[in-house]
This record gives sequence, C-alpha cells and structure tokens, in this order.
Amino acid sequence: MSALPDSDRIFVRGVTVHAFHGVMPHEAEVGQVFRIDLDLDVDLGEAAQSDRLVDTVGYDQVVAVACEAFVAQRHRLIEAAAGAVAQALLARFTRIAAVRVTIHKPHAPIPAAFDDVGVSILRRRAGSPS
Repeated sequence: MSALPDSDRIFVRGVTVHAFHGVMPHEAEVGQVFRIDLDLDVDLGEAAQSDRLVDTVGYDQVVAVACEAFVAQRHRLIEAAAGAVAQALLARFTRIAAVRVTIHKPHAPIPAAFDDVGVSILRRRAGSPS
C-alpha cells in the first residue's frame, strides 16, 4: 500500500465472500467466491498506550462493514465493488485515514490458466496527506 510516511496499519487478508458481481450473465445468476484484502492506515498511537479497543478500529467491525458493502449491490465491475467497500469503511470509521481494498476474483471467466486476478484501489479521507 502506498501508505502515509511512518503510518500505522491494520490489515485483514483473505476475507471470503460469495457475491454476484461480473459482466457475464452466469455471474449474475450463480455468483462466485471473491477474496477481499484490506489495508487501513490508522493512527494506532493512542491504542498502543491505552490498550483499549475504543481507541482503535475493531477487526470484526471492519470485516462486517466490508462484507455488507460488498454484497449490498450487484456490480458489473469489481472496481465498483471495491469502491463501495472503501467508501463504506471511510464513512463508518473516522479513525481510518486511508484504505486499500484488494478484490481477488479467483474464478474470473478468463480462457487461460492463472494464479490470481483482481483489482486494488486506494482511497484517502478528504484532507489526509497523499
């Protein structure tokens, strides 16, 4: 992630979600499994000192918001689905300065063998340094 200099980070890897995103008609009918990775730039200084959950962003809440946003609406492009996740996380958690959302689409309809395919987007809260 193109993080802020010396920024703290919370990350979640490999959240598996079944959804109906895609351009092909069968993707809308049957759906498929996607994997989501999240990188959150969050100042963790207060939490490191206080040892209190209220001073950070809870992983369980992050995953719940991301999954809800990912399946709330069908998107033709995973770029749009990733954008919805990023927007939901920034809206819900004011401590997040920036978020990178990576969507893996392991069963993409590509007529070739591949290890992974997906998108990764970075969104920053308005006013956050770039």
